[in-house]
Amino acid sequence: MDYSILQQCMHCGMCLPTCPTYDHTKLERNSPRGRIALMRAVADGAFEMNYAFAGEMSFCLGCLACETACPAGVRYADLFESARADIEQAGLLAQPERTFWRWITLRTLFTHPRLLRWTGLGLRWWQQSGLQDLFRSAGLVRFLPATLRDLEPLAPEVRTAFSDALIPPVLPPQNAPQRFRVALLTGCMQDLILSEVNRDTAGVLAENGCEVVTPALQPCCGSIHAHNGEPALAMQQARRLIDLFDPAGFDAIISNAGGCGSHLKKFSHLLADDPRYAERARAWDSKVKDIHEWLVEIDFRKPTAAGTPTPCRATYHDSCHLCHGQKITSQPRTILRAIPGLELVELPEANWCCGSAGVYNITQPEMASRLKDRKCAHIEQTNCDLVATANPGCHLQLEAGLDSPQSPFVIHPVSLLAAAYRNENP
Repeated sequence: MDYSILQQCMHCGMCLPTCPTYDHTKLERNSPRGRIALMRAVADGAFEMNYAFAGEMSFCLGCLACETACPAGVRYADLFESARADIEQAGLLAQPERTFWRWITLRTLFTHPRLLRWTGLGLRWWQQSGLQDLFRSAGLVRFLPATLRDLEPLAPEVRTAFSDALIPPVLPPQNAPQRFRVALLTGCMQDLILSEVNRDTAGVLAENGCEVVTPALQPCCGSIHAHNGEPALAMQQARRLIDLFDPAGFDAIISNAGGCGSHLKKFSHLLADDPRYAERARAWDSKVKDIHEWLVEIDFRKPTAAGTPTPCRATYHDSCHLCHGQKITSQPRTILRAIPGLELVELPEANWCCGSAGVYNITQPEMASRLKDRKCAHIEQTNCDLVATANPGCHLQLEAGLDSPQSPFVIHPVSLLAAAYRNENP
């Protein structure tokens, strides 16, 4: 842990009202200031890292709202990830069941993209064959072990086609001369459960003069590893991506997932001590762009057709890592406002965490559910037809909360723009 970052905290408390966990409990230890104080006590040897400390770091969402509010510029994300890494190294939360699930997910599925794809195919068959519905309607869920019983309702719907079936390896510009050559990151979970967002991203880029390079099988970016105390695996995944996408060969490397993008822009920090990759990582960071950021930067073409069959109202939920991690807030709204027939209604507490926060809704279901209900109540009050968001975790969390027929439909902003482009030439 970088002790100098700990020293930056002035204990002013401006982070307190922005922290969802502190807002709920009003306990100092559940605030960013309180957690930094605990970290510093451990670093100073005044407090021994223990199970309670590990539990407090696990209770933190990692939403980074405190970074936006902090007048001293404390890099809380670095402290938070370092603390979680120390906790895992010390084995403070180790137990056989938890160790098994971390091995299955972090160390196996999310480091072997082909195996993750095969798992997705198996889950798709289970869902589309009708067996999942039969299993649920027969009440067989109650016979699962407690952990699986809690996780079963959270299983996302796997799409019929993955990204490589929807996007060619090289997509030339459409209806425009070539201006740029870009790489498209399809992600790991987004490739399985929101592959249409990747297709729409490629289409929008092509409509704006970009040649789009999309390798068929891409490794996980390592975001899930960095956020969950596995820095060595995060570095391994970063090297794999840099090897796959030589940053020197592209004008931009495009991400369309807020949480992944925030991590992807920090490879130079992650690999700073790697003599083989440090320089390439700096070049990588300079090329990674969020899709909204890139489109506004290149002055995207405003569509002449509507993105929906009839005029509608839409609101926008800020992904925490897009808003607080990447400081991208105006660009998605600029894109939404450019779509004919779409009225953008500002969402109350738009940048307040929805409770997804990576795997937080699995590890801290009670707090995640409270935040989901709070977010969805604000969305329902807007009386909108659509709610746009730009992160797969947020997307799934909002879909779970907005489950009535009258609720707004959840969609990525770039999918609305892609639909508007398609409607120009039906």
